[in-house]
Amino acid sequence: MVKIRKMTSGDADAVKAMMRTFYASPAVLSNGSEDIFEADVAACLSGGPYLEGLIFEEGGKIAGYSMLAHSFSTEFGKPCVWVEDLYVLPEHRRKGVGAALFEYLSEQFSGCVIRLEAERENAPAVSLYEKCGFSELSYLEMIKLL
Repeated sequence: MVKIRKMTSGDADAVKAMMRTFYASPAVLSNGSEDIFEADVAACLSGGPYLEGLIFEEGGKIAGYSMLAHSFSTEFGKPCVWVEDLYVLPEHRRKGVGAALFEYLSEQFSGCVIRLEAERENAPAVSLYEKCGFSELSYLEMIKLL
C-alpha cells in the first residue's frame, strides 16, 4: 500500500538525491543544479503558498516524491495545481505509486485544475497520465528565465 505524506526536513537529502537522477533523465529538458535542488526543497519546506512537497512511501520506505506548484488558472476560472516533479524510484515503479498520487490529488484538490508536463518519449508516464484521466493540450510552451 502506498502512503502519501508531506515532505519534512528529514527527507531533504533523499529528495535531492532523487532530483539529481530525475533531472539527469530524458523526462526533463534541463539538468537542474544543486542550487535549484536546494531552492526547491527549501520552498517545499517553507510552508509558503507556492510549492508543496509530497513523499511516497511503500513498506515504510521512501518510494519517490512529487512537487506541486499552486496557482490560479484564468483560462478555467479556478485554482490550479501543477505537478512539477513526479519521480518514483525504479524498484517501486509499476506498483501503483503514480496512480495513488492522482487519486490523492483528486481528493485533496477537488474543483481544481490539475496540470502537468510530459516528454512524449516517456511512454510509460504518458500512459499512466492518460489512464488517470489526463488529456493532451496542444499549447506551445515558452520560457524566459530572468
